Amino acid sequence: MSPEKSIIFFDGVCNLCNASIDFIMKRDHKERFLVGALQDDFSKKVLRHYQVKEDYLDSLVLLENDKVYYKSTAALRIAKALSGLWPVLYPLILLPSWLRDPIYDWIGRNRYRWFGKKNTCRLPCPEEQAKFLNKETFSLKTVE
Repeated sequence: MSPEKSIIFFDGVCNLCNASIDFIMKRDHKERFLVGALQDDFSKKVLRHYQVKEDYLDSLVLLENDKVYYKSTAALRIAKALSGLWPVLYPLILLPSWLRDPIYDWIGRNRYRWFGKKNTCRLPCPEEQAKFLNKETFSLKTVE
């Protein structure tokens, strides 16, 4: 994987997660991120290579420079790369994850109840295709 590209894995049936991906893609002016649903077979293959459990759907997962980040750490690292004022949130990374992650977990536990859920994973529209993880946007050699 190219070091300038990071991959965001998200819960593809979660309405909050899908809205967050829309938000990120609109502010990713440097084309830094690819996105993939955690439920997608190709995403599972990539995550298996990085020893992320196949049934892991509890959090946002960020793959950046061959390292895997979860929960608030992933969210803050993503915010740092977005346009606008979002990078000002990054200093929260100085707080230990045991302080940050309970808030993330609380939202995660309630995301379906508060925001709803789709019956199937999101499919990218033609304009989004290049931003979604697939065999063309990510080298299979990396994960085989």
